[in-house]
Amino acid sequence: MIRVAIRRQKTEDRRQIFTLLCSCALMLLFVGCENAGSPPDVWRNQIKQLTQEKTQLRSQFEQSKTENQLLKQQIQVLSRLPEGVKSENIYSVHGINITRYTNFYDKDKDGRKEKLIVYIQPIDQEGDIIKAAGDVDVQLVDLNKLDAPAQLAQWHVTAEQLRGLWFKTLLTVNYRLTFDVAGKVENFKDPLTVTVTFTDYLTGKIFKEQRVITP
Repeated sequence: MIRVAIRRQKTEDRRQIFTLLCSCALMLLFVGCENAGSPPDVWRNQIKQLTQEKTQLRSQFEQSKTENQLLKQQIQVLSRLPEGVKSENIYSVHGINITRYTNFYDKDKDGRKEKLIVYIQPIDQEGDIIKAAGDVDVQLVDLNKLDAPAQLAQWHVTAEQLRGLWFKTLLTVNYRLTFDVAGKVENFKDPLTVTVTFTDYLTGKIFKEQRVITP
């Protein structure tokens, strides 16, 4: 994966160098053409703009060289690791936990529970909670209904959205997902089931967990 990133970075470096050279050539050509008949202020402003663009491209090129060097250093470090250490020491998801605080809540204090808050904890091989990246699918199901569709609602949370939902308390840490259930739940008397499917971006593995909540 890192070698692919370096190849892409080298391609991007060549592209930026080519763009930088083209910008310089165009600036010189433009000065030669415009100096003959255009008002001085016009071509001076355009030269200033081209100069600024050249400076920005040079800065991007220097940043690309720095990132390329860092990737090379990472490859050197990984290549010196003993066989088997790379996979064994990666903290990956081995399961998920839906905590007991998952339930319906009256967030605006109007006497009606309009929010479902789901607390999810990705667990590693040691049983510790980790902030893992991935997609989450949540389903709210009424298993007591025999003559109607059991699924009441479903939601999808992208990895980008999930990243900002990491929630810490004095006792624990977890992802806290909040969903609107207004109009989706007729009453809050019977137990309902929350099903969570977590797709781990590091390994591609899919983990599924259910929890019965009593409103």
